[in-house]
Amino acid sequence: MAQPLLSLVQRFDPQGSIDALAPPHVAPVFAAMAEVAEVLEAPNVHGKLQLRERWRLARALRARRYDRCYVLPNSMKAAIVPFLAGIAQRIGHRGEARYLLINRIHEDRASKDRPMVEFYAQLAFPAGEPLPSPIANPSLARDHVRERAARARIGLSPDDLLIVLCPGAEYGPAKRWPARHYAALASLIATEWPEATVALLGATKERPLATEIAALSGQDLKNLCGETSLGEAIALLAGANGVVSNDSGLMHVAAAFGRPQVAVFGSSDPRHTPPRSPRARVEWLHLECSPCFDRTCPLGHTNCLNQIPPAAVFESLRKAMRFEAATRPPR
Repeated sequence: MAQPLLSLVQRFDPQGSIDALAPPHVAPVFAAMAEVAEVLEAPNVHGKLQLRERWRLARALRARRYDRCYVLPNSMKAAIVPFLAGIAQRIGHRGEARYLLINRIHEDRASKDRPMVEFYAQLAFPAGEPLPSPIANPSLARDHVRERAARARIGLSPDDLLIVLCPGAEYGPAKRWPARHYAALASLIATEWPEATVALLGATKERPLATEIAALSGQDLKNLCGETSLGEAIALLAGANGVVSNDSGLMHVAAAFGRPQVAVFGSSDPRHTPPRSPRARVEWLHLECSPCFDRTCPLGHTNCLNQIPPAAVFESLRKAMRFEAATRPPR
């Protein structure tokens, strides 16, 4: 969701060079942005201050003599390193009492009904200046060599039909469509496209969930959870013929590659963090209790996800993939 900001920065300063400082679980996404010259991995652990490590990182950045830094997270910890590195312009939203750490402050705060793409893009403009519209959708650059290599590693050719299911969601179970629904969806996909490979993609901790889905479906699914690096997962999503996911990071990656996809929303709000792509479809019931933005359902029923039927998601996927087939350029 930060890529449009980078595009604006590059447009306003075409002679400049943009580096991205990111934790390892985000770095491969920045590496797929055409605007980024170099990705620097930050060793910091989420939620920990780690002043000694931040000081070392700041010294390394000081040697690079950066002119300005856009601090995307709202936390105080995220603003410490640019401050210690002596970067002249430190641009960001006010966040957690960062008046000394950020010296070009945007006063508007993140809200649950404001799209995050626009929230980040605002940093490219002077504080207080109205954001022009429209802001472009996020876009990632495809690497066909990596895509072929990633497919080959799982036994696929570039022309094989690949449909990816991403059943995880880091935030919590209130964002995860039930395993039984993913299993039913996989069965519908296998009936409609028997030639397709259906792969389950996600982190190692999501492997038991993917195993359950495969067992419930009775289909020969490829459980890749924990078996790919994030870079390989990105490469597989970049050329996927269809993607179904929860509201997750992989959802945004698929959208930034313009893949045919269906995003299932429960406790979160697609008006705030939608998959920004004309090929994306959203399944969201918008019940009276939704969005609640809780990690687990405060009412104990998770109806916002349980009541989204697999048949509805399958029909959305079929429509999205028909759009893909109609617009795919000839090989």
